[in-house]
Amino acid sequence: MSGIGFTLLGSDGNARRGRVTTAHGTIETPAFMPVGTQATVKAMTPDDVRATGAEIVLANTYHLMLRPGVDRIERLGGLHTFMAWPRPILTDSGGYQVMSLGALRKMSETGVVFRSHIDGAMLELTPEIAVDVQRRLGSDITMVLDECTSYPVAKDEAARSLALTTRWAKRSRQAFVERDGYGLFGIVQGSVFDDLRQESAEALIAIGFDGYAIGGLAVGEEQDVMFTVLDATTPRLPADRPRYLMGVGRPEDLIGAVERGVDMFDCVLPTRSGRTGQAFTPRGTVNLRNARHADDPRPLDAHCACVACRQFSRGYLHHVVKAGEIIASMLLTSHNLAYYQTLMRGLRDAIAAGRFQAFASEARAGLAQGDIAAV
Repeated sequence: MSGIGFTLLGSDGNARRGRVTTAHGTIETPAFMPVGTQATVKAMTPDDVRATGAEIVLANTYHLMLRPGVDRIERLGGLHTFMAWPRPILTDSGGYQVMSLGALRKMSETGVVFRSHIDGAMLELTPEIAVDVQRRLGSDITMVLDECTSYPVAKDEAARSLALTTRWAKRSRQAFVERDGYGLFGIVQGSVFDDLRQESAEALIAIGFDGYAIGGLAVGEEQDVMFTVLDATTPRLPADRPRYLMGVGRPEDLIGAVERGVDMFDCVLPTRSGRTGQAFTPRGTVNLRNARHADDPRPLDAHCACVACRQFSRGYLHHVVKAGEIIASMLLTSHNLAYYQTLMRGLRDAIAAGRFQAFASEARAGLAQGDIAAV
């Protein structure tokens, strides 16, 4: 096998059921990747992450090259060994983080020179450096360096940014070292402009990548805008390669994106929400800070098999959230990741059974119904 493998196992409408094969294992798609930015999924052990059903996690090149540094991670056995996650890892190139530094960075055709937010040291990130750092980390899936435009953005600025991203993508492809089980994804940009998205997709396909990400979304646009971009973009991507929507999202977003042919997702929402007292359920989001949960003996979700739902009441979760106890972050993060993986498994099973629309309708109706207060 050269690069990574992708097998399309079935489809229902535009929704796809597939399997990605990498050096460190397989990923059933549609798949959600928990975010482990700094080589850890916050408030979770690797075994706990795996217990939720996750098969791949995401880490971030920018943060890891700053601390603890790629040299150290490489000396300690590579990222899989370092973070005790023996399964697939995708690393974001760091482009989004660098672009968000504002006055702390200077961009040119070559790449980006930026000042570390940790110690002020001046560092450089080019397409070649980003790809090489990810190779040294041992990432199963490497992302090209791109420029992520803000929203809203003028079309001429989006076009300029897209042209630079395309040139960087070509350099990233040239810098990538081909190895069995390791792949490189290009990133489609173009903001909300249909013709720019088409131009980006065609240029990346001409370069040739193992998978295609859709970037520049989940940056403040409304859901219907995101779906319109996906409607225009995913049909233009190769059917025999995985499609990855970066930084998305809410359960409703995932369902709608799968409906439009997306295979892979990542988002900080389930982990970040878990640390702020928010829990996702089939009946929408539950805020455990609300006083109405204080005397509630019920679990968050009677049908969920996670430790938070098996062993603890809403009353207890309310207590530890209000008290600021670490276990609150642990339990709610575990629950949220389990919910997301259960949703993805339900989507996969529904596609395989040819009942995607029925499943999506039921899931949306449940989310719209909202949480039911104790009587």
